[in-house]
Amino acid sequence: MRNSNQPGPAGSGHPKGLFITDLDGTLLRSDGSLAQEDLDALETLKRRGIKTAVATGRSFYSFINSPGLGLPVDYVIFTTGAGVVTQHEHKLVYQLNLTSDMVARTLNYLEESMLDFMMHHPVPENHRYSYRRINSGNPDFERRIERYREFGKPLNSSSINGFEEAAQFLAVVPHYEAHDALRQVRNDLPGLTIIRATSPLDHESTWIEFFHPDVSKGKTAAWLAAELGVAPAYTMAIGNDYNDLDLLGWAARSYVVENAPKDIKEGFRAVASNDDCGVAEAVSHWLNEK
Repeated sequence: MRNSNQPGPAGSGHPKGLFITDLDGTLLRSDGSLAQEDLDALETLKRRGIKTAVATGRSFYSFINSPGLGLPVDYVIFTTGAGVVTQHEHKLVYQLNLTSDMVARTLNYLEESMLDFMMHHPVPENHRYSYRRINSGNPDFERRIERYREFGKPLNSSSINGFEEAAQFLAVVPHYEAHDALRQVRNDLPGLTIIRATSPLDHESTWIEFFHPDVSKGKTAAWLAAELGVAPAYTMAIGNDYNDLDLLGWAARSYVVENAPKDIKEGFRAVASNDDCGVAEAVSHWLNEK
């Protein structure tokens, strides 16, 4: 079910642009902190009448329990685009979950696979999940369960019956199996958005995420820009990982931080790393071009 409401008035006239940054590995430094120079850059954008947003793969619960809670931005695009909230009021203005038919089809497929996976409750309660473990040697999967233990439970017939919709499925695979696993699931489930992300826990394993076909950072960013009345030509995005690719491809001006994988840096302009204020550098470039 789609539920999209107006984000509210954009002030006097339309905003002069829309800036969107990824969080982990882009705006957050490697130690999880925020650089004052990057925060100052966000404030500069707001003073110039440009709307700002964070686009993260985190659930909203995870986001508000991170340093991102106090960021001087207008919107938070969370769960890779499955939901949008206003930053200050935490008002949910957009959500898009997997339908019950999509849930049933994906669940049947994954139960027959050899993948360890999690099935998350609908937005905005998608920090809650059920999981199925099939492999004993998957430490990143176990690490994710441990980190969010209070919200998870093993998948069984009773927990399956509790799901009509779901925000997403997430399978955790070792990096050396990622290419083949990703190709297989995309071939077998062509009607869904299937996104590859590098684990933020061990920074090596691959998370394969399954969403409604209209969910992605880029598609939700396009929705937000349209609601705000921002023309595509006045948009900018910065990221660092594979789940940022469609966002980077959508924005009129796109940057990646130096710590992004080599193949991503080949397609977009690179700036300093997340530890060296790459966001501030990208903002400076963009404003000087405007």
